[in-house]
Amino acid sequence: MWRRTWPLGVLLLATACGTANVGGDATACTAIGALVGVSVDVEHPDVVSGTIEVCWDDRCSTPALELRPSTKAGETTCTGTAPDDSCSARLEPTGGVQGFAAVQDLPAEQVTATLRLLDQSGSLLVDRHITLHPEMVYPNGPDCPAGGPQAGISVDPHGAVSER
Repeated sequence: MWRRTWPLGVLLLATACGTANVGGDATACTAIGALVGVSVDVEHPDVVSGTIEVCWDDRCSTPALELRPSTKAGETTCTGTAPDDSCSARLEPTGGVQGFAAVQDLPAEQVTATLRLLDQSGSLLVDRHITLHPEMVYPNGPDCPAGGPQAGISVDPHGAVSER
């Protein structure tokens, strides 16, 4: 019986392998994930802490929002212009803060958020409700599965809040 069925097995195996790289355009999708939630970028110089509440349907979530100093790439130095040469840059503080609030089960649909930002003494500097539109992110590119929805909020130096 094996003598009659093994050619069929080889044919099925060869056919299955051939479909994995149709046209030579195989995409490698890794197991990399993406955090689900809301990022907050604050340029207001006096903000040191904050809270966020995110609501959709009949549900609200109040995740932790830890704000850390923001940085940007500063002066760049290079050892040359050849492909084997190297470059470096120092990180410089921007004067702002940034954070990410992980929101379990955040939908990829409209939500509302309440952002409250405080100064060093605990005084309220920003208290705003904002509509957000979380979108799916694709950490491996658009040809791989989505990692989950994310939204973003920006706060300018004067305290104006907008969706990013």
